[in-house]
Amino acid sequence: MSKTNKLTLYIFLAMLIGVGVGYWVHESYPKSTINVFSDNVKLLTTIFLRLVQMIIAPIVFCTLVVGIAKLGDLKTVGRVGGKAMLWFITASLISLGLGLMLVNIFEPGVGVDVSNVDKAAVSELMDKSKGFSLAKFVEHVVPKSVVEAMATNEILQLVVFSIFFGIALTALGEKGKGIIHTLDTLGHVMLKMVGYVMLVAPLGVFGAMASAIAKNGLEILKTFGMYVGEFYLGLLILWMIMLIVGYIILKRRLPHLLRRIASPMAIAFNTASSEAVYPKMVEEMERFGCKDKIVSFVLPLGYSFNLDGSMMYMTFASMFIAQAYGITSITGDVGQQIIMLLVFLVTSKGIAGVPRASLVVVLATGQMFGLPAEGVGLILAIDVFCDMGRTMTNVLGNALATAAVSKWEGALEHTDHHQHPHH
Repeated sequence: MSKTNKLTLYIFLAMLIGVGVGYWVHESYPKSTINVFSDNVKLLTTIFLRLVQMIIAPIVFCTLVVGIAKLGDLKTVGRVGGKAMLWFITASLISLGLGLMLVNIFEPGVGVDVSNVDKAAVSELMDKSKGFSLAKFVEHVVPKSVVEAMATNEILQLVVFSIFFGIALTALGEKGKGIIHTLDTLGHVMLKMVGYVMLVAPLGVFGAMASAIAKNGLEILKTFGMYVGEFYLGLLILWMIMLIVGYIILKRRLPHLLRRIASPMAIAFNTASSEAVYPKMVEEMERFGCKDKIVSFVLPLGYSFNLDGSMMYMTFASMFIAQAYGITSITGDVGQQIIMLLVFLVTSKGIAGVPRASLVVVLATGQMFGLPAEGVGLILAIDVFCDMGRTMTNVLGNALATAAVSKWEGALEHTDHHQHPHH
């Protein structure tokens, strides 16, 4: 059994044990004990996510700069970037449109009781989304200090700086070779560290699961079972679309790609953080046969621009709130819905790859269209279950985008050292 498969197995075992332990605590102990247990067991997840966050900024910086330098010239950078963006925008529109269509068909928000909303949790999110405007958005995209962007793990800002740095380094020609070599080595050191950090992944997964189930029990899924079920049905349709397109482009290589990304997807599902798997994804995509220069250019971009699962969720969640509160100006007006969809297309760029980040965007964008902020409180409790699915979808979307651009660029090798030993 290969290392990757072992990790996947341990993660799934950790998830099952987490659900079992969480359920047992939920059923056997009073609320005060549950809260203490939930907070303490969550520390395992926090440790894992912090370890990942520790290495994510240097990895993005090193891989992206080296990727651009290896692409060689600005023409190639523009061409590869253009293909990637074309894929991202098309995928985003499909995801948003699909979410909108399904939520209008199913109407999960109609008849939901809106009287007992968790106000305290909403006000915490409100603080995060305060003053969300175009100006803020631009500020969020363009870094004022690369050190600050690294310190706060603003992936999008890092991407902007790394692109500038990579282009300048390419323009230096011979002089810049030493730096490229150094950054390349540094990138490999970081990827080595990934291997060590991933050993903690099962513990992180166990903590996340045990904490969520101990706090909320399995009852929560009954109340909102329809909402979660319909959302996952949407994800399933989106997966089918993505995999059909993936098959058209990659043909027989597709199952092999899916095997490669099984463990990153399992981690993404359980931690609900796409950051948590970025380093692992870089490694697996290269093993799949994508050239490092393409991987290191397209993946970081994808993390900022290509969040298919989150996109679908945004239309789904915002329409659910509009239906629950009976806001007919949105539910009855397709034109309004399409405008909202286009606004989401912009505001979602640069969502942080952390749990609940999508909700902040739903809250901020929803208020522009007159959705009550309390509405987010309806879905807060089950957001964690939806978050798992949408994060996993984001990872699949980025893997397919990277493989597709590699294929179009003729940079997809058929070698895979791990699967076929020489007979």
